Amino acid sequence: MENGAVYGPTTEEDPGPGRGARRGLASCFSLGRLHLRRLALKVLQLLLSLLAFVCEEVVSQCTLCGGLYFFEFVSCSAFLLSLLILIVYCTPVYEQVDSTKVKQSDFYITMGTGCVFLLASIIFVSTHDRTKAEIAATVFGFLASIMFLSDVVIMFSDRRQESQMRKPEATRRAGALTEPLNA
Repeated sequence: MENGAVYGPTTEEDPGPGRGARRGLASCFSLGRLHLRRLALKVLQLLLSLLAFVCEEVVSQCTLCGGLYFFEFVSCSAFLLSLLILIVYCTPVYEQVDSTKVKQSDFYITMGTGCVFLLASIIFVSTHDRTKAEIAATVFGFLASIMFLSDVVIMFSDRRQESQMRKPEATRRAGALTEPLNA
């Protein structure tokens, strides 16, 4: 037997660049794990926290700098944490970790970030010098806080709906179980 006869029927043609499995970065990236509204919120959290950080970095002078520095730390941390969560949801890392732990971590990180970002925005509003960059930074900070906290509300309501679906049907009264069947 020649090798062509043995291996010919089992091999397939190269699908080419336009067909077949996804290649390159596309094979490692999936947006299907998040619902559209949650994905939109995650992207808005990422963009708004980045814009708040950039606007805050433009500020050249401050009289009470404590609020500015706190806002800088929180906005940068919020950006990095939201980027990390988005990367976990959209890459194969999600499959390597227990999905309930990812969702639980996402809930607590998002809730903590939203509350601290709101606090940092309030402190920065009360201590800034009212320049355009500072006002823009606080606006983006408040908007990012709203996005983080609304994501928490959506995650909480989704979790409640899941727990109600898993809940067993209402139990019958105990007396019905002790009565004879042919009574």
